[in-house]
Amino acid sequence: MAKRRFFQLDEPLRHGDHSRPRTRREFIAQGFQAGMATVLGASILGLPGRSNALSIDQSVIDACGISFDGAGKIPFICFDLAGGANIAGSNVLVGGRGGQLDFLDTSGYSKLGLPSNMLPTQGTFIDTTLGLAFHSDSGFLRGILDRTSPATQANINGAVIAARSENDTGNNPHNPMYGIHMAGARGSLLALCGSQSSESGGNSAAPAMLVNSEVRPTKIDRPSDVTGLVDVGDLVGLLSKEEVVAVMETMYHMSKHKMDRVATAEAIRQAVPCKYLESAGLAERYSSPASLDPLADPDIVGPNGIFTEDEMKDGEFRKTASVMKLVIEGYAGAGTITMGGFDYHTGDRATGELRDLRAGRCMGACLEYAARKRKPLMLYVFSDGSVFSNGMIDDSPNGGGKGVWTGDSQQTAASFFLVYNPLGRPELLEEGTSRAARHQQIGYMRPSGDVETASSPAANNVSQLVQTVILNYMALHGEQGNFAQLFTSRGLTHGLGSAASLDALTAFQPIVI
Repeated sequence: MAKRRFFQLDEPLRHGDHSRPRTRREFIAQGFQAGMATVLGASILGLPGRSNALSIDQSVIDACGISFDGAGKIPFICFDLAGGANIAGSNVLVGGRGGQLDFLDTSGYSKLGLPSNMLPTQGTFIDTTLGLAFHSDSGFLRGILDRTSPATQANINGAVIAARSENDTGNNPHNPMYGIHMAGARGSLLALCGSQSSESGGNSAAPAMLVNSEVRPTKIDRPSDVTGLVDVGDLVGLLSKEEVVAVMETMYHMSKHKMDRVATAEAIRQAVPCKYLESAGLAERYSSPASLDPLADPDIVGPNGIFTEDEMKDGEFRKTASVMKLVIEGYAGAGTITMGGFDYHTGDRATGELRDLRAGRCMGACLEYAARKRKPLMLYVFSDGSVFSNGMIDDSPNGGGKGVWTGDSQQTAASFFLVYNPLGRPELLEEGTSRAARHQQIGYMRPSGDVETASSPAANNVSQLVQTVILNYMALHGEQGNFAQLFTSRGLTHGLGSAASLDALTAFQPIVI
C-alpha cells in the first residue's frame, strides 16, 4: 500500500473535489493565502487617540467623542479558522442533551474522527485541565497546554456550542466583533482590529444588522502594523514630542477655522478637525512606536517569552502576537485572528493535526499573555462548516491512529469559547448541580454525531450563534439583563427568546474584575 502523503503546515491544499480557488475566502481556506493582507499604513487622518495634557479645552475633546481609556470591558479575541476545521469530538467533546459527557454512539464518534480505541466513553480520553472537556489527544488542547502555565490553566474555563454552519462559504455571518463593540468593548487606539482587510476583519462575514462602518476593524497581522498605528512619520526625530503635539494642535485650529468658513457637510466639518486633534493625542502619548511593538515585549518574545525569536518567523505567530498585544493591553476592544488552510479533508489525518496544533499554540499564547498582564480574556473559536471521517485510519506518526478527514460536513460543526479570569476559574451557572453541564454545552448532538438543529436557537442559525456569543460576553460583566434592550434600542431584534430562555444559553456567572 502506498504511503499516505500529508500536507506541510503552510502548503496549499489542493482538493480534487473542489474547483480552483477564485475568491479571497477560498484562497485562505485552502491555504493558498496565509491570512495576510497588504500592509496599509495608517494616515494621520485615520489615527485615533487622546491625551489629557493637550492644550485644547477638555469640552472640545469631549465634543469630538475622543476616548483614551476605553470602556474597561473584558478583552475579546476570536479565531476564524478558514475552511471548515474539526472542532467537535476530536478536539472539544460534544455530547447529547445531558452535556459533554452524555456520550454519543460509536458510529457518531467515528464520524467525528475518533476510532473505537480512542473513545471518551473509555474514560482515559477525557481531559478537563481547562475546565471544558477536551479529547485528551486534541491538537487544540496540546497546543494550548504547550503555551500556558499550570497556574494559567487553573484559571480557565469554557463552553462549547453545537451549531451548524455552511461549508466553504463567505455567507456565514460568523464574526461577532461588531456585536461585542455594541456591548461596550472599546480600545484606547482602535475600536476593533482584525488580520484581514475585510468588513468583519476576518474570513467569515459579520451579521449585516450589526455592521457599523464607523468602527470597521483596522487590519493588523504583523508587528509593523501595530507600530504603524502611532507613526507620525518624520515629525518624530526632527521635532521634540512637545513640538509634534504643537504642530498637530495647530493643524486642528487651522482645519477648524477653514471648515467653519466653508459650506460643507456638517459631519465632515466636525470630523476633519477632530481627527487632527486625535492625532495630537497620539503623538503626545505614543511618541515612540516601540512602546507598542510586540517584538519588544519580553512577555511575548525572548528567553522568557511566549514565543522564541525563531518562532516569530512564522506568520501565524507574528499575527497572533500583534493582535493579542493590541487587545489584551487595551489598545483595541476586540480582535479577529484568521488562520487559513483548515479545509483539510485531504484523505489523511496528519495535515489537520498539525494545523490544529499550531492553532492551539496561538490560542494558548493569547491566554498566557492575558495571564502575564493580569487581564481577563474571552477567546472564541469558530470555523465555516466542518469535516467528517469515513472511519479509515491514518497510522502515520502525525496521524496518530485517528480517522482520516474525508470531506466537508456542516452537520458536525461546533464553536467554543474559553474564558480566563486572573482571580480564579470562572464558575458555570448552577455550579455544583447536575444542571451545570448544560451550561457548559449549549445545544447538543444526536447520537450519530450530527447537530440536533432544535437543541438551541444557535444550532441552525449562524446569526443567532453570534447573538449567543454576545449574550455570554455580556453575562461575564453581569449585564445579561440588558441583552434585549441592547438590540431594541437600536431598532433591532434578536432571536434568542425570552429572558428565561437566555439563562439556558448562558454559560458563566459574572467575573469579578
